Amino acid sequence: MPVETHSIRDRAAVGRFPTVTFGYEEDAEEEKEESGENNAEEESACQRWLRKVCPCCYPTPDEDEITDTLVTGIDDLDKENEANSGKPVTSDGVKPETGGDSELDELLLKVRSIDLMKSKSGETRTEHHTNLYQSDNFIIRRGQNFKMWISLSRPFNPNTDKLHLELKTGLVPTVSKKTHVIIPLVEELQDGRWEAAIVKQDDKRIMLSVNSSPTAVIGQYQLIVETDCANGQAVSTHDPANDIYMLFNPWCEGDPVFMDSEDERQEYVLNDIGRIYYGTQHQIGERTWNYGQFDDGILAACLFVLEKSGTPASGWSDPVNVVRVISAMTNSPDDRGVLEGNWSGDYSLGTSPTVWSGSVEILKEYLKNDGTPVKYGQCWAFAGVVTTVARCLGIPSRTVTNFSSAHDTDVSLTTDVYLDENLEPIDYLNTDSIWNFHVWNDCWMARPDLPAGNGGWQAVDATPQETSQGTFCCGPASLTAIRYGQVFLKHDTPFVFAEVNSDKIYWQKKIDGTFSKIYSEKKTMGHFISTKAVGSDNCNDITHLYKHPEGSEAERIAVETACSYGSKAEAYSPSTAQDVSVEVTMEGEGPRMGADAELTIVLRNSSSEQRTVILHSQVAVMYYTGVHKATVRKDNTNVDILPNEEKILEWTLEYKDYKDQLIDQAALMMTLTGRVKETQQVVATQFSFRLRTPDLVIKPIGKAEVGEKMAVEISFTNPLPQVLKAVIFHVEGLGLLTARKINYGDIGSRASVSLTEHFIPTLPGSRKLLASLDCRQLTQVHGVTDITVEEKKSNGAL
Repeated sequence: MPVETHSIRDRAAVGRFPTVTFGYEEDAEEEKEESGENNAEEESACQRWLRKVCPCCYPTPDEDEITDTLVTGIDDLDKENEANSGKPVTSDGVKPETGGDSELDELLLKVRSIDLMKSKSGETRTEHHTNLYQSDNFIIRRGQNFKMWISLSRPFNPNTDKLHLELKTGLVPTVSKKTHVIIPLVEELQDGRWEAAIVKQDDKRIMLSVNSSPTAVIGQYQLIVETDCANGQAVSTHDPANDIYMLFNPWCEGDPVFMDSEDERQEYVLNDIGRIYYGTQHQIGERTWNYGQFDDGILAACLFVLEKSGTPASGWSDPVNVVRVISAMTNSPDDRGVLEGNWSGDYSLGTSPTVWSGSVEILKEYLKNDGTPVKYGQCWAFAGVVTTVARCLGIPSRTVTNFSSAHDTDVSLTTDVYLDENLEPIDYLNTDSIWNFHVWNDCWMARPDLPAGNGGWQAVDATPQETSQGTFCCGPASLTAIRYGQVFLKHDTPFVFAEVNSDKIYWQKKIDGTFSKIYSEKKTMGHFISTKAVGSDNCNDITHLYKHPEGSEAERIAVETACSYGSKAEAYSPSTAQDVSVEVTMEGEGPRMGADAELTIVLRNSSSEQRTVILHSQVAVMYYTGVHKATVRKDNTNVDILPNEEKILEWTLEYKDYKDQLIDQAALMMTLTGRVKETQQVVATQFSFRLRTPDLVIKPIGKAEVGEKMAVEISFTNPLPQVLKAVIFHVEGLGLLTARKINYGDIGSRASVSLTEHFIPTLPGSRKLLASLDCRQLTQVHGVTDITVEEKKSNGAL
């Protein structure tokens, strides 16, 4: 954030450009030395004589023309004379009008006012694609031209007058670190550098056209104007209303975040509504998320997040650094970032992660409470906030969901399952986990720090799982590097590779206490990697960007390349032939909450001989992160399979088995392990599924018009044969109403309810109203409706 401006005096000694390397303490010492001098008596006498001889050339200045400009040079000498003579001096260094030396003051070139033409609908903000920000601040993108008017105390004379701009940002603005920018006045502008040129002059007003660097530090800059003429220098006083907010620029080819598709820029930078996917690979659910990057106060909150990181502003010119800071600061461990993660199921001290339907409320609460982490978040909320912050600052970003997402804890680049002598899982050793789904982000940028070809989409993960260089952050990891298994390229590529393409290795404990590899699954991780499609609400499967087709030679080479750098490289070996396989399937969209869950187990014998499989099945309630909560059912059975037979077993989990154990996401996992009696072959698989929750039905009531009251009806049917206690509804919509919580109370078993909410739309256009329901017994219930808001109609009066 900008720093407090300090006056720097006696700049005439360095000509046109002021002192930029001296510290403030040194300036203070110079002022002390100057205060003892008194060498302007002859000048004062001359000035008095000139006024008497020619009052028309040296008139007495009018008090109304005295501005808040800090004057140096001649005025500093006058100031010292006044101090010695006991006469008063104004705070800006200009003496009151009483005759004497003030006539020469009229010859100085001083800034009266600055007009940045910062209207949201004005030319500059429209051309810079910042007109959507609900703020009156001057918000621009780097590497692009902008114009400004400067009103002066007299007409500017290019033959004798000089002028330059100064911008400062960060705690200690420094020229060498590009946080103190000096913008010279030139005759002809050149792209790619900080320069200004006069393009229009209207008496005492001049219009400057200013070019900025495409690699400038982003953030909030203080602006001052310094003038220089034969009679001295003058420096305008900093006015917070003229601060410049500089953003990344995907429209500028010189900016590392440049994206050449306008459709993609509209989606990944300017779209403030998105979709986030969840569930399992067999049951993909979706919810709408309000990114709200243009909402009033969100840009201030995003810059506050960068400031709270404690990183120097000089690093904020590089999108690689900025997204790494965003990743770290979105979670709260080790730096008190935006969201505190909570997967316990107890959210009584805050807001349940499933209640959030957008980032605006989260970021505003973080800013309002001066950086106190907001309670609570899980992966989709972390990812939603990252998308908001990145898009707000100008970095193209999207929210991405990976189904069957591995969490590798030992950098083996494999997902390891440890079993005892009886093929039962050894819980304390099974630290690796498989999340039903995991949500992170892709951010778009060039990667000059990596070998050519690794630019473009980069994976960034803000959910605090493992530390990276001692901090809970992850990325940016090049998707190209991930796809080819080049895990030696920064940042955190091994971790992301394991999430999407690690093999699942089963290890069995032997009598001597060591473990041997008994089975591996090669197509378990990284399915239906999903993000919102460009220009529509459809789901776009981008798995091919993260990995080659499963089982292809290219995919196997990538896995072997990656694992050769892992901690278990010596244990990695090619697969052996198998003649019995096991698979779990599910019909349709799967079971609903409150009903029995029916699955199908398929055993196949590809040999010409009969096989007997000793099959162990276990069903557990899981956190969606893959962490075990409670086992709800176990079965053991012997299955005979004829030669070349496919045997189908129907399997049912009754509601009474799981109803008292369910937690967020209603996630369960079946683990099947078995041994073929005749060959000692081991078969194993795990199948995750969820119990589908109902949607909220939202129906608009009345006409939607800016400034006119309207309503919506929200309907819901309880799917459970039990009462929902202390139900909370959460409603919000950008341009419709700010986030609102409604404490509804209890909802009876299988009961249907509805409630009506009134609000007044504030912005025209196509809008989305989001609602969610939360209670202890049921989560992940939400709904969305489209509302087209018309402009406020004129009453026809002239």
